[in-house]
Amino acid sequence: MISAIAVMPLHHTRTFILCLAAAAMLSLGSLSAVAQQPAPSTSPVDIRPDANETHPWTIEKILPLTVSEAWQMSGKNEDTFFDMVQDLAAFSAQKRNLVLPASEAAGREAGEYIKQQAKLDHNQLLYAVVDKAVRKVGKLAPVQASEAPAK
Repeated sequence: MISAIAVMPLHHTRTFILCLAAAAMLSLGSLSAVAQQPAPSTSPVDIRPDANETHPWTIEKILPLTVSEAWQMSGKNEDTFFDMVQDLAAFSAQKRNLVLPASEAAGREAGEYIKQQAKLDHNQLLYAVVDKAVRKVGKLAPVQASEAPAK
């Protein structure tokens, strides 16, 4: 029973992140134009969380990066940039105790927001953009029975 409770928010988060990432990847067209180097994507994106997956970054390393710096750190690679956005979205939702909806519309809304904001100012923090998108579409996580205040 406990594992079913823990899996449901994860499923919603994964679905949301997939939608978010698809929209965020659309924004990379503008970033690659700025960088004047299109980043060819040679592998499909896999958003399944993998405990053994390693990245050359940590949340602490990507939190202070601007949109442009994160794009540079990704090696101007859409899949890698997508992974960064995904990590930031999951971090934001966790810190804010939000559940990300499992709807394509919510992911599209968040992704469009990220795309729009990234185009406006490449020198703003990527986390600030992702965090605001998560706050726009996220819903307050339900209180678990063990977290409910005693009566």
